[in-house]
Amino acid sequence: MSTYIDVADEAAPARKAAKPTGFTQVAPALAFVTIFFIFPVIALLLRSVLEPTFGFGNYAELLGSETYLKIFANTFIVSGLVTVISLLIGFPVAWTLAIMPSRWASLIFAILLLSMWTNLLARTYTWMVLLQRTGLINKMLVGMGLVDKPLALVNNLTGVTIGMAYIMLPFIILPLYGVIRKIDPAVLQAAALCGANRLQCLTRVLLPLAAPGMMAGALMVFVMSLGYYVTPSLLGGTANMMLAELIAQFVQSLVNWGMGGAAAFVLLVVTLSLYAVQLRLFGVQNTGGR
Repeated sequence: MSTYIDVADEAAPARKAAKPTGFTQVAPALAFVTIFFIFPVIALLLRSVLEPTFGFGNYAELLGSETYLKIFANTFIVSGLVTVISLLIGFPVAWTLAIMPSRWASLIFAILLLSMWTNLLARTYTWMVLLQRTGLINKMLVGMGLVDKPLALVNNLTGVTIGMAYIMLPFIILPLYGVIRKIDPAVLQAAALCGANRLQCLTRVLLPLAAPGMMAGALMVFVMSLGYYVTPSLLGGTANMMLAELIAQFVQSLVNWGMGGAAAFVLLVVTLSLYAVQLRLFGVQNTGGR
């Protein structure tokens, strides 16, 4: 018996020493992030300051040109509008999903997921057909007497906003649903018993409790909209170019990696800054909807 105990006591430190450390466990993930994310970003930054000559000439030209600044303005205006529209539509949908019977909620979720899984190019071409002057939407507006002649809804920022808002809706409904689902209905009942009307329950109870999910979904939609390419290029046209189209034109058509890298790096800095602001305001846990 004593021999068995001695052997076990000697083997225990060996097992303890063989246990992987914290760094060993995260090393594969760090290597993956370094190779596929950090190195490309560093290479992009280097090309933006090295090509065609060393310096910040690419950034000066990018931020000093009226044409490029207009493209930046288009990008931020459309992204902001898409975020606001997605919030205004997504919040009622998420609230309805949270309170409706599970059978119907499952059906709506299936429709949302189906829209997300449908090919992006196919969905964008569908909106091109619907929004053109002879499309279904214009025919309905003219037939109902709301407009005298068909509206120009494609090849402009209006069509881009409509198409992108439709595509982004699932990305804001899902996090909102997760947050609203966790809100105890007794809280709203208590507010009503204390004399709060429906509007006060919404503005003073439900919206503050759902704010982390709203901010998480809004940030996701805004950041994705900043770098969207397919929908703006098809529904917007060259006269209403956005930043992702500009980067693609620099790299593919003009073969100007310096300017393309500068534009991409500016977009990356804006994205990280927005994420840092959200973390500052809501923290890591609240950002995840907890």
